[in-house]
Amino acid sequence: MTNNLITHINQNQLTDRQLEELFENNTASFFQTPEALSFFNSVGLETFVFAIEFEHKIMAYVSGIIQKESGIKSSFTRRAIIYGGPVISSEAEVDHVTELFKTVIKKLKRKVIYIETRNFNDYSEYKTALDEIGFEYHSHLNFHLKCDTEEQAKERLGKSKLRQIKRSLKEGAELREAQSQFEVEEYYTILNDLYKTKVKTPLPELTFFMSLFNQEVAKFLLVFYKEKVVGGVVCPIFNNEVIYEWYACGKNRTYKNIYPSTLATWGGIVYACNHKIETYDFMGAGKPDEDYGVREFKLKFGGDLVEHGRFIYVTNPFLYSLGKRAVKILKKQ
Repeated sequence: MTNNLITHINQNQLTDRQLEELFENNTASFFQTPEALSFFNSVGLETFVFAIEFEHKIMAYVSGIIQKESGIKSSFTRRAIIYGGPVISSEAEVDHVTELFKTVIKKLKRKVIYIETRNFNDYSEYKTALDEIGFEYHSHLNFHLKCDTEEQAKERLGKSKLRQIKRSLKEGAELREAQSQFEVEEYYTILNDLYKTKVKTPLPELTFFMSLFNQEVAKFLLVFYKEKVVGGVVCPIFNNEVIYEWYACGKNRTYKNIYPSTLATWGGIVYACNHKIETYDFMGAGKPDEDYGVREFKLKFGGDLVEHGRFIYVTNPFLYSLGKRAVKILKKQ
């Protein structure tokens, strides 16, 4: 069968019709779309696209970005990230997916230290085939929340979260979309502080978020208190089917009875309910064998816990191991 497959290494090789049919599949997400790819290119990130065609149809497809930190860190932080995982046709066979990832390895192995898919869907039927070509499965959790009506969403909330939302709104906190670059800057200041003091992993520069806002690629849903931004979340949307929680933050414990992080997530859920978006995707809840405070936070919004995991192919074991140790040291500081 492989003799009848056509391998594409550029999105321009695909027709509009092929892409349209491809993104009707249930493994598609915002992060693999041409719109997302165009955004990543616009902010200077190196992107890639690979696809397998059979009988004029795209059977399997990936797109992603190559990330690295600046300066000396770039030597052990180069990685290829496939947000969402592959998009796979309902007509695809396992061989199609295997050929796709063989191409990914061939084209990227000299560019990066490792290749990682951050799966938003269940790819368990491909675990064995991907393992045989070197992609190791790593468990990773997430929450998916059904968004029907605001009242039903409230019924799913944990009591503490519902209480925090009611108190915050009663004290005068408000939820609304960002209207200006200044508001985005205020949000970024809070997010940047969170990453420096707690998350301790790299955060894109302000220009990244300004481009997201100016290009209207995602919704900036912000929390205001006394006319100041005190929290928020960035939410890309896919086909009015899924809204994603990307970069959430809040100035917690700053104001009495105001819970900005809770309100930021709630704002995304309410937006989904009001705009008939089916699913709120929390975009990660950590590894099942590790304590993760954010998982406990997300759990109380009433979503379904899923384990779609990640597939990782290491191209340079020494630098990969060095990078993992460096991250652990950084987070302890």
